[in-house]
Amino acid sequence: MSSNIQDAMITAEETDILQEIMNIAFGRAASDLAEYIDILVILSVPFVKLLRSSDLPPYISAEIRAYDKVSLVEQNFWGKFKGSAFLVFPADSGKKILSLLDGGAEQYFESDPINELEKETFREVGNILIGACIGKIAELLGDVITYSPPRVVVERSQRGIISDRLFVPDNLAIVLRTVFEFNEQNISGYLFIITSDESFAWLKTALHNFLEQYEC
Repeated sequence: MSSNIQDAMITAEETDILQEIMNIAFGRAASDLAEYIDILVILSVPFVKLLRSSDLPPYISAEIRAYDKVSLVEQNFWGKFKGSAFLVFPADSGKKILSLLDGGAEQYFESDPINELEKETFREVGNILIGACIGKIAELLGDVITYSPPRVVVERSQRGIISDRLFVPDNLAIVLRTVFEFNEQNISGYLFIITSDESFAWLKTALHNFLEQYEC
């Protein structure tokens, strides 16, 4: 994508504001998740990228190329801020996260299918991370969000987990990406928040309104 298209759609100033809002939102998400599993969550500096929708699946595949198999939580959200969120873990993370919960995993293994327990664990973690991030972004920008039920996929090849059909090929999308780690537990993953170009005009106005609150 040429730089003039990117500059026309989202300026450097708007990108900086969005990254600051993401820092606040991701900090809230890390705090909420730490309360749930009583462990420190470290989030990388947020990254903002403008892409054509048709380039999203290969872009995400390239980002997570180190993972042969993955577990995924996908959740759509609607409001003036509209799009999809993807929480991507390496395939063996489910058992590790399950072991962090109260009582550990051992109390479940004899009576419950591990796949279903992992799905429920990812669903809970996804609800917290995605919900806190999106909710705080929406709150800071003056929006109210509705969510779809999360879709959870456990231990599947990363190729093709995000369908081309989710995105209109000729449209543009803003990708908000962070890498997260569960401190001292060797668990890491990616959070992608993708907003469609239907939200662009509102988002640009909302970002400038946010900035004006802090200007003299």
